[in-house]
Amino acid sequence: MKKKPDRITLHKKIWCKIRYYQQLNNIDDETLATALNVHERTLREYDKNSANVTMGKIDNFLFVNNITLDELLNA
Repeated sequence: MKKKPDRITLHKKIWCKIRYYQQLNNIDDETLATALNVHERTLREYDKNSANVTMGKIDNFLFVNNITLDELLNA
């Protein structure tokens, strides 16, 4: 039986885009954690499992960085 390829969940894709945006804009982990209202250790937990990244945290990140979700996803 052929195995289905693993799909990338929406929250994982958004988290990867946030990390990519962070690298492009030279944002350190401390600043990113502040924008998301979490501790730096939580960022590493999100790297392993991004299921706990809430829409509120994403919205706060977008607001702090003055970007839209479209801009983040197309970065």
